[in-house]
Amino acid sequence: MSKSGLRQWLLAQPACVTYAEAAAAMGLSPPGVIAQVTALLEATMVDDAAAGQPFVAARVVSRATALPGRGFFDLAARLGRFDGSDAAAFHAAECAALSRAPEGPKTGA
Repeated sequence: MSKSGLRQWLLAQPACVTYAEAAAAMGLSPPGVIAQVTALLEATMVDDAAAGQPFVAARVVSRATALPGRGFFDLAARLGRFDGSDAAAFHAAECAALSRAPEGPKTGA
């Protein structure tokens, strides 16, 4: 699945999905599944930041924490969008922003 395909699939989901669900939707199988998913998600984050759009990658979360992985927050900070103060609140705000933009970000393929 391409970056654009992943973006569209995530925007079509009614709620957050796990990394494993995203990997399955992408047709990936071990080894290195999460790394492959993460690479595409990070690419969408760069596009979204450049376009001033909410991070569609916020829709992918850990089953254990119901939050994105640490890499999501680290990259959001490097992109100037997260100050590190409250990961859960930042994630909730990104998800809310995605909900208000039903067509989602109009960036990169």
